[in-house]
Amino acid sequence: MTGESHAFFEGKIVPFSEAKVSIASHAFLYGTSVFGGMRAYWNEERKKLFAFRPFDHFRRLLNSARMLHMQVNHDEESLTQILLDLLRTDNWQRDVYMRPTIYKADIGIGVRLHDLRDELSIFVLPFDKYVKNDTNAHVTFSSWRRIDDNVIPARAKVAGAYANSALIKTDANLSGFDEALVLDHNGHVSEGSAMNIFMLRDGVLVTPPITDNILEGITRRSIIELAQKELGLQVVERSIDRTEVFISQEMFMTGTAAQVVVVTKVDHRPIGRGEMGPVASKLRELFDDVVRGKNPKYAHWNTVV
Repeated sequence: MTGESHAFFEGKIVPFSEAKVSIASHAFLYGTSVFGGMRAYWNEERKKLFAFRPFDHFRRLLNSARMLHMQVNHDEESLTQILLDLLRTDNWQRDVYMRPTIYKADIGIGVRLHDLRDELSIFVLPFDKYVKNDTNAHVTFSSWRRIDDNVIPARAKVAGAYANSALIKTDANLSGFDEALVLDHNGHVSEGSAMNIFMLRDGVLVTPPITDNILEGITRRSIIELAQKELGLQVVERSIDRTEVFISQEMFMTGTAAQVVVVTKVDHRPIGRGEMGPVASKLRELFDDVVRGKNPKYAHWNTVV
């Protein structure tokens, strides 16, 4: 890529600098937008860029839009084609992050979701690590609770809901931690600030169920399948109590931006031996091979750009 990048904005691909919304737009004033976090990975040996599970990401985006009373004239296939056209426009030859957003575009004051214009935008950014210390993360339990599904849809990526994530993340970082674990209103471990979580107990991989106010993560789903099929692990989706974390053998967090972040210490207590364990290490390796198109068994997860 050379020069200014491009974005998809209000029905067409335009220079990034021209993709602008008003400070009086409904989405800006009230957080009434939904988004997807997507990544594409550059394979240097094959000289190809692979978009990871775009159909699944766009399906979740459209589901999020329905929850906010949004309608767009696109389905998963047409959104994937728009994304590919955008990526090809700038000929990206490195790892990138893509952010599709559906937002309430009308200008004016008034809290509601109905009788407003919905628009779609997509932009692309170069992207490397989300958590710098991703093999040895020290985390804390946040004093903030995870949003409840009856407050703001927890399984939707609603822009306004990420004020919750920002409070969690900033308080953890300013206290010297890399990340945080968040409890739901029942006191069960739900997520990180913006990541799903897994722990290994007695050889079983455990992750909170989708009914414990978690985002239904696509990386989470991918890791579950890799753990079962490639490592032969039993994976159980169930509620996790706070103190279970302290006696787990391994813990890691997953997300599109984060990929697989290994947790080695929680509130000054080591997890297992206080270093990255074999399960997390193998899953990180497997996942990186898959997203870069190096594992033909999972080629169906990737779309060649």
